[in-house]
Amino acid sequence: MPAKTSGKQNKGFKPGTSGNPSGRPVGSRNKATLAIEALLDGQAEGLTQKAIELALEGDLGALRLCLERICPPRKDRPVSLHLPDVQTASDCVQVMAELLKAVGAGDITPEEAPKLSTLIEIQRKTLETQELEQRISDLEKGKGEHYAIASPYQET
Repeated sequence: MPAKTSGKQNKGFKPGTSGNPSGRPVGSRNKATLAIEALLDGQAEGLTQKAIELALEGDLGALRLCLERICPPRKDRPVSLHLPDVQTASDCVQVMAELLKAVGAGDITPEEAPKLSTLIEIQRKTLETQELEQRISDLEKGKGEHYAIASPYQET
C-alpha cells in the first residue's frame, strides 16, 4: 500500500502571494513586439511607400490604411449647448433637464449625453462638498444655529 504524501507535497505559492511579488519590470517590452520591430527596422520608409503605391493603384485595404493614418476617425466632436449656470448643487437638476431636452431636440447624441452628465455630476459633487465644508466651518465657529436639526426624539 503506497504511503499518503498529500500532506507532504509542496503546494506552490502561499495564498495571496505570487512567484514575482515585484511584478513585471517597468518599461519592459513584449518579446514578440521586439522581434517584429527588429525585422522591420529600416524598412518603415519602404513599407510606407509600397502602401501608398498600392492605394494609388486602387487597393482598397491599402487606401483605407493610408486614409486612417492621414485623417484618423474622430472620437468625439465639440458640443455647443446653452446650459444654465450652476451655482449650487441643486442647480444641477435644471442642467440635467436641459441636457435631456438637447438629446430630444437632436442637438447632442444619446452617446454624448452620459459624458456631459458625468461632468455635471462632478460639478454637483464639488459644490456639495464646498457647501458641506462651509456648514462644518460655521458649526465649528459657533455660527451653526441656523443649521440646527430637530431631534426626532424630542417632544413637540
